[in-house]
Amino acid sequence: MTSREAAPFAGFSADAFQFLIDLALNNDRSWFQSRKLEYERLWKDPLEALCVALEAQLTARAISLSSDPTRSPFRIYRDVRFSRDKSPYKTFVSASFPWTGAGGGVGGYLRLQPGACYVGGGMWRPAPARLAAWRAAVVGDRARVHAVLDAPAFRSIFGALDGERLKRAPAGFATDDPDIELLKLKDVTFGTPLSDSAAGSVDLPTTVADTLALAASLLGLLAALPGNDAPVGWLRG
Repeated sequence: MTSREAAPFAGFSADAFQFLIDLALNNDRSWFQSRKLEYERLWKDPLEALCVALEAQLTARAISLSSDPTRSPFRIYRDVRFSRDKSPYKTFVSASFPWTGAGGGVGGYLRLQPGACYVGGGMWRPAPARLAAWRAAVVGDRARVHAVLDAPAFRSIFGALDGERLKRAPAGFATDDPDIELLKLKDVTFGTPLSDSAAGSVDLPTTVADTLALAASLLGLLAALPGNDAPVGWLRG
């Protein structure tokens, strides 16, 4: 049976969230391998079903994001090659929804973790040329940038952009620029928390689609920036 033939999304159970709590306390291969089928039943299969349902919601809203049951979900396995933390598994489940319209390098993101669920997106770890294009837009087209960021619907849900920032103004920009906090961004990202009950609900595809719809103007602005050298700039595991 293929992913697209899987059962419809029916939400994530309380047992699913408890599994991640237990995994955080037992983050080793022997514990996980003996429960791999449980992980697939509680998380892998429902997440794929969620992606199928979300794709339909995004399409219905004409939002240029892709939710694919094969490509969107991140693996539970951590890349420990360059990390001091050698824990083999993530203690959260996540998925990425890349931009499919003109331009690219941005997308939406969903993270499911007990007590720390959220939906967001943006442009994560952009190439230098792309980040330079963002800064040029901030100072060269302030009205357009602020029309997007200060839109009441966006501001009420996401607040200010939350990407990692430089400690000082980037080279070539005044320290007293009125948008210095935007210029110091290294990631241009946004997000809003979800309660565990909302994240586990059968209505999660609608919730995610409604939330990402509020960020469509920002995603479109970012996708149109020159200097895009990555097919999917928003990859955050």
